[in-house]
Amino acid sequence: MPKEYNRTDRVADFLKRELAQQIKFQVNDPRLGMININDVEVSRDLSHAKVFFTVVGNSTDIKESEVEGNKAAEVLNKASGFLRKQLAANNTLRITPQLHFFYDKSVVAGGQLAALIDKAVAADKSHHHEDQ
Repeated sequence: MPKEYNRTDRVADFLKRELAQQIKFQVNDPRLGMININDVEVSRDLSHAKVFFTVVGNSTDIKESEVEGNKAAEVLNKASGFLRKQLAANNTLRITPQLHFFYDKSVVAGGQLAALIDKAVAADKSHHHEDQ
């Protein structure tokens, strides 16, 4: 019977919690707004971690939010060495993964898709009321 919660998942959860705190309290860059860590994927050998994030309170326009997200990714990738050092001090792992930050535009795209669905439902309801 396989383990349901393997080591890479535990390390990913740890990184997700710790990075959220470290970015909030340790990274003081005016170009960086509020960041939400959505997911962390850790390689099997624990040497690399992909960190997916969104910028909270940004524009609902996909193009504008992507520009903001890419700027934030640039800032976070430049601070990755500092963040890795902070993480190493807070854990007992033999190897602290190298951090690679990626902007996750799925949240903005999902919100835009939900707005389109709401608009289509409202249009459909108005057509039904006109027909009666």
